[in-house]
Order: sequence, then C-alpha cells, then structure tokens
Amino acid sequence: MTPGPFQGSGVSYFYQLATQPQRTAPMLTIQSLRDEKERIITALQKRHFDAREAIEAILEWDSDRRKTQAALDETLAQSNALSREIGGLMREGKKDEAEVIKSKTAAFKVQSTELKEQMQALEDQIHNALCHIPNAPHGFVTAGRNAEDNIEIFRSGNAATLDHHKKPHWEIAEECQLIDFELGAKVTGAGFPFYRGKGAKLQRGLIRYFLERADEGGYEEFIPPHMINAESGFGTGQLPDKEGQMYHMPEDELYMIPTAEVPLTNIYRDVIVKEADLPIKLCGYTPCFRREAGSYGKDVRGLNRLHQFDKVEVVQLSKPEASYDTLDSMVDHVKGLLEALELPYRILRLCGGDMGFTAAMTYDFEVWSAAQERWLEVSSVSNFETYQAHRLKCRYKSADGKSHWVHTLNGSALALPRIVAALLENHQDETGIQIPEALAPYCGFERIDYPT
Repeated sequence: MTPGPFQGSGVSYFYQLATQPQRTAPMLTIQSLRDEKERIITALQKRHFDAREAIEAILEWDSDRRKTQAALDETLAQSNALSREIGGLMREGKKDEAEVIKSKTAAFKVQSTELKEQMQALEDQIHNALCHIPNAPHGFVTAGRNAEDNIEIFRSGNAATLDHHKKPHWEIAEECQLIDFELGAKVTGAGFPFYRGKGAKLQRGLIRYFLERADEGGYEEFIPPHMINAESGFGTGQLPDKEGQMYHMPEDELYMIPTAEVPLTNIYRDVIVKEADLPIKLCGYTPCFRREAGSYGKDVRGLNRLHQFDKVEVVQLSKPEASYDTLDSMVDHVKGLLEALELPYRILRLCGGDMGFTAAMTYDFEVWSAAQERWLEVSSVSNFETYQAHRLKCRYKSADGKSHWVHTLNGSALALPRIVAALLENHQDETGIQIPEALAPYCGFERIDYPT
C-alpha cells in the first residue's frame, strides 16, 4: 500500500505494520546485534550513521566477555570443588591435608577476582558503546539527510503572508505589553522572556486548554519535578546524547528538564506493569529548559527559540503490537488542538537524518508564521518502540507470566511559544487579536485590542 495524505480522524496515518514488508528494530542489544547485524547497520544508514565499526567492536568485546565468563565459571567450579574436598577432609580429621589444599584455593580466588575485573571492564565498554548508537529507524522511514528531506503528508489552512497593516508577533507583544523580552534579558538573559497582563493570561489559558483536552483523551495528569537525576536522563535517552543542551547543576548532580517526557516516562523506570494496565496514558505541564547552544540570528527572534518555555506533554506506554495505532491516536490528538485554534499547519513524517536520537518514527507539526513566511515546529509525536524501554528496564507481564518490553511514545500537545506567535500573527485584524472561540473561555477574554 502506498502511503498518502492524512484524511482525518479514524484513518491510519502510518499504515498498519502488517501491510509493510519492512520490520522494526529494537534498541540495540547484544542479542539483536548477533542475530541481525547487517539489517541494523542498514537501518542506521538511513540516519547517515555508520555503525559498522562500532557494532563489530561490540561483538568482538562480547565474544571476549563470553570467553571470560566461561573461564570464570570454570575457575569458580574448581574452587567450589576444592572447598567441598577441604570440608570432607576436616570432618575426617585430616587437617594437614586440608591445609595443603587450602593453598590451592587462594590461587583460584586471585584468578577469579582478575576474571571478574576483566568481565566488568568488557561490560562497561559494551554498555558505553551501545549508549552512543541511536535507535534504528522503522523500515517505513525514508533515508533523508535533514529537514529538507522530510515528507509533508497533510496541510490545513492557508499559508498567507502578512497584509501591509499587520505586524509580526514580537511587535504585537511589545505594543500590547504582552511579553517583555528586554526585561527577561535584564533579569536572566536572552531567551528568558517575561509574560505579563493578557500575555500571561493567554499562556495560562493555553495550558489549561491543552490539559483539559488531554484529560478528555484519557490521559492522567501529573505535576512532575522540574529537575531530574542522571539515571532519568539516561532512561529516556537525553544522556549522554543531549548532555551539552541540558542545564546541569554539578554540585547536586541534577539536570533541569528539557521536556516533561523525561520525568513522566521515568515513572516506570525499573517497573514491570500489568498487561491489563496498558496502554498507560500520562500528561503533564512543565516549563522546559534548553541551552540551545549555537542558536542565533533571525531564527531566534521573538518567541522562535527560547531557553525556558512552557509545554504540555502526552506520553503513552503501549503493547508492541498496538503502538502504531497508538501513534495514530496521538497524532489525531495534536491535530485536533491545532484545528480548534484555527491555525494553518502541516504535518511532516521525518526522514532518518532529521529524527531524534531515540525515535523509530516521528511526525512533526508545524504552524505557519505569516510574518517570517516560514513554518515553525510546535510538536513532535514519536514512537520509540523498545529503545527507551530497554534503558528504563520497563516491561509488562502477560497472562502466561512472560515478561515483554513495552513500547514508549510521546508528543508535544503543545509547546506554547510558537503557538502564541502563530495566534498573534494569524488572528490579527485592524484593531487587535481575535482569540479563537475554543480558547476564549480559558483565557477570560475574547480579544486583545491594540492601544489607541
């Protein structure tokens, strides 16, 4: 079946896995590398990531580890046999003979200690190497290099330019005293704006609206911590991949969260869930903190790229066979939010080269900026398959008592800064900004008027 554009709610955006000849790839494990080395290397080439050298090194270290394990097992077996022999001699009153054999056990102890240290060193090498290899894209993902190679699969609304009397969002924000970028730069630095007056109420209204829609969608709401430990960052794949983009407090060994995905998904780190509890649906509002190192120029003007911003996130844990239906439902959820806000938007299926480190498949939502005449990303909805689950050690137990890895998914629903920018730019008229009908009850006002 050839994939086509989205047709609306209830139609599969991803076409069912059963219709596709390609197979999915889990997070890299030693067993998967042994069984499917060439397929995994080929899949990672879609990211333009050459994994051959790293994978072959991992397999060689694993071979050495297994040989070391065999030697350790043999050493421990011989040591245990001697211990039993010593015990028998002592019971028979043959103390002198037992003392002679004891000297042999000391050598075995030294040897077993050395073998354990070799084992640990090899396991550390393997673990560190695996942590730096990204998730293998699903077979349906195309092999592009960057955003230019992403595939647009749906568009709604008109991507029009501003009329001569209309203004970009940063001018509206200043004129109507909604957002103060200079005050934020004074108090903290660039990328940390103050929201004030109706700008603050618009933010709060959007957060309330997004959370209410998530609640209606069956997501349980959490208010999670805004800081995480390194184990949580590793569990969802931000560490070590995004370490340089996260705000780090070395004295406490804590990180400011880049997204609510991290604390929400880590609720189930080291947990075995019941099959009957799946799917598990979580949501949460948090501020998000990102260093955005290297960002500069027109792309960071106004609300385009901030170091602190608000976002509502939705997360699901799913059975593997249902996860792409789950992905469809999460895409539908975000689609409904943008439709209600009456914004022009489009949906992209990301190519391998533009996907995040942990994703197997991702859909991006972009809204149109009439002032900048370009699309701005406001949401990514991703299926990580078992990649995060292996890091989290999160499984579910089926009715037959067997344990299986869950699939994890998440999506922005939604990130606020660019939504605010799009609302200001796309809903303006000669006298101010008209708030969309669905949002107005959550803001407490229907318009933002220009000062006279």
